[in-house]
Amino acid sequence: MRIGQLAETTGTTTKTLRFYEESGLLTPAERLASGYRDYTDDAVGQVGFIHRGQAAGLTLAQIRQILEIRERGQTPCSHVQSLLGERLDELDAQIAELLVLRETISQLHEDASKPEPSTCSADQVCRYI
Repeated sequence: MRIGQLAETTGTTTKTLRFYEESGLLTPAERLASGYRDYTDDAVGQVGFIHRGQAAGLTLAQIRQILEIRERGQTPCSHVQSLLGERLDELDAQIAELLVLRETISQLHEDASKPEPSTCSADQVCRYI
């Protein structure tokens, strides 16, 4: 299939597909005599894998690592498990930070719900922030 068909089938753009190919994420397409790329049906699965990896929060470099392990004829399961574990740790840290931020904003919001304009000085701009 041509690049436009692959883009439409996978819900991406031709520019993204060219980038994936240049980055070693997508197997380079055979070229027709006219110079057009001619992708195999396997390309749909490859792009789907890239998108699932991104949806899991993996970077393109991490996705490339997984693909390289598979290309060497090995199963990348333990590497994927490690990457996903790291991602979970990152998410837990982000959630903890967001909970602290939420508490801070909640308190500011509560304080601001009882405005006292006379207590604000011009150099403060707004005492609630």
